[in-house]
Amino acid sequence: MRKIILLMILAAMMLTVPCGLFAQAGTLTLEKARELALSNSPSLAKINLSVQSSLLNQKSQTYSNLPSFSLGASASASLWTKDGVPQDLAKDSFSAGANLGISQKLWNGGRNAILKAINSLSTEMSRQDALAEYYSVLDSADSDYYGVLEAAAALDAAESSLATANLALSMAEIRRQTGVISDALYLQALSDQASKETTRNQRRRDLSLANLKLRVLLGLGDTPALEPVNFASREDLIQLLSNFGDPQVNALYTSLWKQLQSRNPSMLKATMAAQKAEKNITLTGRDYSPTLGASLGAGLFNYTINNGFQPGGGQLSLSLSIPLDFWDTANNVNKQKIARDQSALDLRSAVSTLDINLRTALLDLISQAGQILSSRKALDYAQKNFDYVLELYRLSKNSPQDLSDAETMLRTARNQLISSQYSFLMGLSSIRSIGVFDSEDEVIALIQAAAKP
Repeated sequence: MRKIILLMILAAMMLTVPCGLFAQAGTLTLEKARELALSNSPSLAKINLSVQSSLLNQKSQTYSNLPSFSLGASASASLWTKDGVPQDLAKDSFSAGANLGISQKLWNGGRNAILKAINSLSTEMSRQDALAEYYSVLDSADSDYYGVLEAAAALDAAESSLATANLALSMAEIRRQTGVISDALYLQALSDQASKETTRNQRRRDLSLANLKLRVLLGLGDTPALEPVNFASREDLIQLLSNFGDPQVNALYTSLWKQLQSRNPSMLKATMAAQKAEKNITLTGRDYSPTLGASLGAGLFNYTINNGFQPGGGQLSLSLSIPLDFWDTANNVNKQKIARDQSALDLRSAVSTLDINLRTALLDLISQAGQILSSRKALDYAQKNFDYVLELYRLSKNSPQDLSDAETMLRTARNQLISSQYSFLMGLSSIRSIGVFDSEDEVIALIQAAAKP
């Protein structure tokens, strides 16, 4: 965990790395996209500064326990007496001196140890905020990267659909000229071609917007060619998850939940907030305790016109303060107890939210795996049906509408497969981030372990 946090902080400080260096390397891989997103994230850099500020607060608390040194100097001169007679500065009305002092708190009711623990918790909470933002940026990188590839695949499907509509229209024009089809059927072919062209233009827009989002996230002027996803490498995982039943789902949930309890930033932060609230009660209760301090002062010299320089004296003093406004302290303690109860409710809420998010991510991932397989079958059947209808259309045995319906079925099946594939990949990314894993490989290992009888 600490290794991840260190890498995250280093990534946040990479804002000065020229992004063009990555863009010139050729094909942009998902890993490079993640690196660029981390180095270009202002929110991550801002949280990194917050972590540094928390570390400085810890140092300030340490310094406050050290002795306090002071160096002072003074000079005075009498201008007139009580009778109003002017004084002669050159004789005996001027004096000066310098002194060195040191003071130390001897006892303050044990507040120092409690404050140290509270500041340490605050720093760790800042680190958890940074860790959460780190994985949020990774999710954005994955989402935008896959978004471009998905939009490109959808555009290819729309281009293919338009090509079919153009073919149908050209054949309809010939048949209309020879009187084989009516004007109504020809108009249907025209309408279908225009509709497919509109869809193709919308898909071009979607791809342009997806590229824009990715460029902004990565800080690039142009979006380089993206490395395509090798879905074949995930085939075994897809097959495995599609066969998951309740026992496997429960086993996977249990193993992931054990990891989350000690790794998830929202869970850890809520736990530390509850601990911090409990310590604030103890700290406020220390206001009942007396405080004891000591100070030592040493005069460096005294100077008067008549006596010249003389060595200064030394003085040791002790101070004791006993608070008597117990009602005020009692009121503050009660306020801290309310804050403690609120933190406990926040912790319960964080646990419940995390539980729902994990279960949802698991069910989505398993569902998408099954949808990939069913979408493949639907696409295969739709392709065969389309080929059959197209052949009949070429033989003038059906209408343009029949071909359009077959092509729409084919396009729908193709888009469903595209959507389920990239949703499956994002499902893996989501579980990786919830569990704060270094990579999806750790998630896959837990899935494989849960599948074993």
